[in-house]
Amino acid sequence: MLQSHQQSLQEARVPSQRTGRREEGDPWHTEAVCRRDEAALFFAPSKEPTADRLSREAAAKRVCARCPVMVECREHALLLPEPYGVWGGLTAAERRVVQARRRRRDAAEKLTAPRGIAQAG
Repeated sequence: MLQSHQQSLQEARVPSQRTGRREEGDPWHTEAVCRRDEAALFFAPSKEPTADRLSREAAAKRVCARCPVMVECREHALLLPEPYGVWGGLTAAERRVVQARRRRRDAAEKLTAPRGIAQAG
């Protein structure tokens, strides 16, 4: 069972993407390549062994890397925030790192920002 699961992950293919652009007002996820893939590739089963998780996440990231809406997906997962799964090519742990960096950057910008424009006059 483990062997066939790993083999299927290694053989993960990205279905052909549509060539047209999405219409104005259509949500970004209508063009997401993962909509045509097995959801299990992007979300961990309970008690998944580490080697299997790493293999599955690598396969999911390969799909994300070729997705036309990867950036929108990533931002969605960072802003919501999505606590599970691979979104926009990042795992939940990787997203937590990005979120922590953004919080530190935002805090540093607040400290260095001018105190108020009204005082300048």
